[in-house]
Amino acid sequence: MERQIVVTQRDCPARLVPAGDKVTIPKNSFVTITQSLGGNYTVVLNGNMARVDGTDADALGLESETLVFDSVGDEEVREDHVWYALRSIYDPEIPVNLVDLGLIYSVEIDNSNPAQRQVNINMTLTAPGCGMGPVLVSDVKYRVGKVPNVDVVVVELVFDPPWSRDRMSEEAQLETGLFF
Repeated sequence: MERQIVVTQRDCPARLVPAGDKVTIPKNSFVTITQSLGGNYTVVLNGNMARVDGTDADALGLESETLVFDSVGDEEVREDHVWYALRSIYDPEIPVNLVDLGLIYSVEIDNSNPAQRQVNINMTLTAPGCGMGPVLVSDVKYRVGKVPNVDVVVVELVFDPPWSRDRMSEEAQLETGLFF
């Protein structure tokens, strides 16, 4: 989606970027959508960048995106579905998903208890003090929780080893201009 100016249809909860502070964008406000990836939106209002969750897409006059998974065929959690869900989560400041940014360190699936299939994820942030950290962790829990057969999602935020641009995919480095 190219930049688009929209008028909010209702009061809209958002998070200031990069601080992560909660704000409410009032109904009938003009906002510019600067990024629309993974079902979430980055908007600019009065010079401030904010992230609007996809569950509030209607406030921007848009329809929510949904994750679509291919047929499961059994009762187990599929790892490819988990990675698909993780690739649908984007950094609100740059157009790169968390996997290609190198923020996902590990995914472990525990299918041993059919009554409580669990996915454990270790992830990091580009900077330890990132105010959007709790928002991104929440996105991971929400999106991975949509994967068929997942009952519990546990996300641990880790900072060892520290994130560096070397963890990024080549595509992400090209997209951000960090490839050289």
